[in-house]
Amino acid sequence: NTAMAAQMTDAHRRFLQVLMSHGIMEGSEARKLHRHCCEIHKAYYAHDKLDDFISTINRHLQPLFMQIRKGMSEGDGRAHYALVNLAETEITKMASDYAENELELFRKTMDLIILSENGFASSTEILNLADQLKMKKMKKKEAEQVLKVFVEDKWLSERNGEYTLHTRCIIEMEQYILSNYQDVARKCNICHSLAIQSQVCESCGIVMHLPCVRKYFNAQTEPRCPHCNDFWSCDIP
Repeated sequence: NTAMAAQMTDAHRRFLQVLMSHGIMEGSEARKLHRHCCEIHKAYYAHDKLDDFISTINRHLQPLFMQIRKGMSEGDGRAHYALVNLAETEITKMASDYAENELELFRKTMDLIILSENGFASSTEILNLADQLKMKKMKKKEAEQVLKVFVEDKWLSERNGEYTLHTRCIIEMEQYILSNYQDVARKCNICHSLAIQSQVCESCGIVMHLPCVRKYFNAQTEPRCPHCNDFWSCDIP
């Protein structure tokens, strides 16, 4: 059976095609798709074998420098799967899709988000950057349009005029961000992946994702920092 599992089947191919067209998928969607692909192609299916199924696909993607990666939504802590290109840094990948000044706006937006306290940048802040671009300045209307496209393409997500990095962007760009923002990019103390939307301990400065904060303090009688044991002064979400 192990030998069987290593073989790429039509079920695997279909799964990969659908994921490619979406770019990213929520865990429950991916589980449904897994089942659907196995049923259609009469392939072996076990509901708890999605990760094995994906690692078979990943073995075959290796020579292409692609990989399906699992990550977490910072908003609700749900698992997501995204197809990641390992051959080129994501910023170069974006370069084929966007004009130079659009990319510059994205980079500056990313700076704002990563340097912010809570992992968000307001549309006002971002639009103020549009006429400071080195490449070619943008009018506000243009910049608004570009932001909309970044949201549609799942690089940014937006809530009430506040922008943050989309889950897909975080999964794809984790390495890029950790190496390019070494002084400010931080990993969550609980799950050890990059934390953009997070809370910070006022005493020792460790950070935690909001879903991780929720989960961790759920089990504690009083909220104390897992690192320095001081009282956790942020509001538990």
